[in-house]
Parts: sequence; structure tokens; C-alpha cells
Amino acid sequence: MLKVVVIDANAISRNLLTSVLVSGGHDVVGDATTSPAGIASMIKLRPQLVCIDIGEPNDAGLEKLDAVRTGLPKALVFLVSGKIDPATVQLALERGVHGFIVKPFNGATVLTSIRNTIVKVARQHRATPNTEDNAG
Repeated sequence: MLKVVVIDANAISRNLLTSVLVSGGHDVVGDATTSPAGIASMIKLRPQLVCIDIGEPNDAGLEKLDAVRTGLPKALVFLVSGKIDPATVQLALERGVHGFIVKPFNGATVLTSIRNTIVKVARQHRATPNTEDNAG
């Protein structure tokens, strides 16, 4: 289905989320820690979907999110966290996050959330007129 990378400082969380995604038919092409080098290596893989736990939603965490959005402007980005409060949701949405995955993971919920987001983005894309076709 989609090429996915998982970025999380916790190896157990990375492995669990990878298992959920693979069981849902996704192609997990890489995983890494949230270090700048780890994020850079994941960007080079050109995934279509990124699942990232930025840690605390402070300046350092949000910079990680910004790095992913800058390096992969067309990728769907899901914020992974054990604590997602309204302020974090707002900050993440402002930075281009498409969806949220809450720890501890529920496999069915994760896959449904991703599927629903893909459908939503596809509908938005189809509803947006292509300005290049209308130029001229």
C-alpha cells in the first residue's frame, strides 16, 4: 500500500507500530530514532507516510516535525504520542500533521485512522481545481 517510515526514540514502540503497519498491508521501508541523523536518513527514503513521536511538544520536538515537513512536503505525517492534549493537537495541525496515533497502540484504530486520513486527503485533492490546467 504506502511506503512508511517510523521515527520514535523508543525501540519497543517503533517495533510495535511497524508490526501494526505491516499487518495492515503497508510497506515499512525504515525506522529510526528521533535524532537529527535518524530523521535525515528517513527523509532520504522518500516515504509516503511518516509516523513520528517528537517527544515533548516543545521547541526541540516541534523542530523535528518541521524537519520532516520540510524534507517531505507531500508525505502524510502522523504524530505518535502517549499524551495528546488540545494544545498539542493545535500546534501539530498548524505544522502540517495529518493525523494522530495514540500510545498505547490499538492496531485496528491505527489502521482505521490512517485509512480515513488517506481517503480524506484524496477527496480534498480531487476537490481542489488544478490551477496549472486552468492557467493560460
